[in-house]
Amino acid sequence: MSKIIMKKCIKEVLDKIESLNFEAFIVGGYVRDCLLHRNSYDVDICTNAKPNELKEIFPKASSTIYGVKFLQDKYNFEITTYRKELVYQNRRPIKFVFVNSLSEDLERRDFTINALCMDKDKNIIDLVDGLTDLQNQTIKMIGNISFKLQEDPLRILRAIRLSTTLNFNIDSNLYKEIKKNKDLVYKLSKTRIREELDKILLSSNFKKGLKLLNDLEIFALNYDNIVYVNNLIGMYAQINLDKYLQFTNEENRNIIIIRQIIKNHKIDNKILFKYDKNIWSIVSQILNIDMVKKYNDLPIKDVKDLAITSEEVMHILNIEPSKKVKNMQDEIINLILENKLNNNYEDIKKYLLERK
Repeated sequence: MSKIIMKKCIKEVLDKIESLNFEAFIVGGYVRDCLLHRNSYDVDICTNAKPNELKEIFPKASSTIYGVKFLQDKYNFEITTYRKELVYQNRRPIKFVFVNSLSEDLERRDFTINALCMDKDKNIIDLVDGLTDLQNQTIKMIGNISFKLQEDPLRILRAIRLSTTLNFNIDSNLYKEIKKNKDLVYKLSKTRIREELDKILLSSNFKKGLKLLNDLEIFALNYDNIVYVNNLIGMYAQINLDKYLQFTNEENRNIIIIRQIIKNHKIDNKILFKYDKNIWSIVSQILNIDMVKKYNDLPIKDVKDLAITSEEVMHILNIEPSKKVKNMQDEIINLILENKLNNNYEDIKKYLLERK
């Protein structure tokens, strides 16, 4: 862990708070990522200044129940008052008190590597032995593990996500408690579950996360050899987690389409024509098929490319607008895609007259 570089805008925020005789420390993921030389743009700052005092210091910032938040120079700042959380309900603290002690504030946090602090001079404040765990690449809970997991079950998935994205090991005691309390995960909303799984699946180390979920018997995952694609729907299409997650109608549709194509293990001209490029580019990665040339060689890429219009079809067949016109167009398109009919007006007209 070499020299830390602090951006000017971050130091200015800390200086501004301290200039009014308050304490101020960067805390959490930003400090952890700095020490691991990972980019981070979410800056959490804790302070003994109360929320109303923070609003006076940063009048343009948005107020929160715990302090203020704002965007500055690409960095998302969230500044909160030291607090102690007393009662949780549905993983939300419904009763808390503001305190004056940094150490008390850190006790309420989840993992030791997420409770490292840094002052304006880039000094690291470590009150929970987080540096040791960072060096040992270990995810360890602060305080009573079972209590912390029951207090907020999302910490189960966060531990797995951090283990995946950082390639750290989960502390043996935490692992045992997660396995014991694994059913708490099913109390979480589908939205919260998906937020964590999204991060796991977008990690190049996603296989570790999926193995942890299986080893811990969470979600009863069903998958074979997943191929990494930089597209979440492409990843979700390769595992069966639908009942635990919330997808939009379009996402559900695309997952079904991708699964069907993968099952058939085939991409032909009809698929390239029927589905947008996003679908078949995902499938081509999963099946390891280069589809770019095949797509470029398509005789027709869109209904607009058809050498005959629906009005011309009606004129040739002497019919009124109806479903029959659409069906005939589809038939022509399929024949062209199967290379059984040339996409030119005269050949299509001849075909229609023979069909008539």
